[in-house]
Amino acid sequence: MSDTAPDRFTPPEAPLDADNPASDTMLPFLLRYPILAGALFGVALRLMFSGHAGSNWSAMAGAFIYFAPVAIGAVTVYLAERQYRRSWAYYFYAPFLATALFVAGTLAIMIEGVICAIVIVPMFALMGGIGGFVMGIVCRITNWPRPAVYSLGAVPLVLGLLGNAIPTPDDHGSIERTVRIAAPPEVVWKHLNAATDIRPSEVGDAWAFRIGAPMPVSGVTREGAHGEHVRASTWGRNVHFDEIVARADWQPQQRIRWTYRFTPESFPPGSLDDHVMIGGQYFDLLDTTYTLQSQGRDTLVTLHVNYRISTQFNLYADWVAQWLLGDFGDVILRFYKTRSEARV
Repeated sequence: MSDTAPDRFTPPEAPLDADNPASDTMLPFLLRYPILAGALFGVALRLMFSGHAGSNWSAMAGAFIYFAPVAIGAVTVYLAERQYRRSWAYYFYAPFLATALFVAGTLAIMIEGVICAIVIVPMFALMGGIGGFVMGIVCRITNWPRPAVYSLGAVPLVLGLLGNAIPTPDDHGSIERTVRIAAPPEVVWKHLNAATDIRPSEVGDAWAFRIGAPMPVSGVTREGAHGEHVRASTWGRNVHFDEIVARADWQPQQRIRWTYRFTPESFPPGSLDDHVMIGGQYFDLLDTTYTLQSQGRDTLVTLHVNYRISTQFNLYADWVAQWLLGDFGDVILRFYKTRSEARV
């Protein structure tokens, strides 16, 4: 490695040994630990993207979500290549480890919530791998990697300054699940509108709850003051909100549909990650419908949920919403099936 042109190099084919002074010519600590260096660079970027929801410098901004892991991957591979030539596989799995350590670091210093951290890891790992692979190609082909790593590292910051370079669409999606319950519609209807003392063992295996979302405690329907019905929904961590059932959507033993009414008190501080707050900037539940069809001694119950997502990475966010809501739908229908068939 030339001292006069430190950014133009052909890495040695084997690791530098402890007696080789070239191993200490630049970034003596981080050069030896490129994965850790990439993770620390990611944490620094996350601290920069700590703005309020919807701002250019929010951690949910596309500039950060797309390009921070790419930059982490590039930094990781660049520093690794300064030591010695790495394999093509390394270009992908080292950024994967660096992004995982980066996410763990944001949890350790409490600037990120568990739910957000878990759901974003797959996307970060993929984007980090892409950044590392691109950096590996640059190192092998051009022998001028330093301008490339500077450029990739600067992309999230430049896009943050540009603001609206990435659009934020409002997209709507839905999930639908069906279950056959060995009980008549009147029994199922009773449990739909008077679900009390819900135990963690009854619903706790839903993935949303496994990764940290509060669990439901009760959902009880009462008649409202203006002829509608209101289902009071209570969850763990003092989460509570109302589900409003219009007159036309109250069809006993056949159909019930409710919309959601959230207040500033519905989600106390710490009950949910800010980035996945229901009814917030990025995600909202629009309505839920249960349809009951009598089939002899059984009841066919269909659950339909509509939701909104508003992010700069809706393709991925919708995949997460489909996964979590669909899984929750399966679990909650099983809950009603178990209770209804028990005829309690």
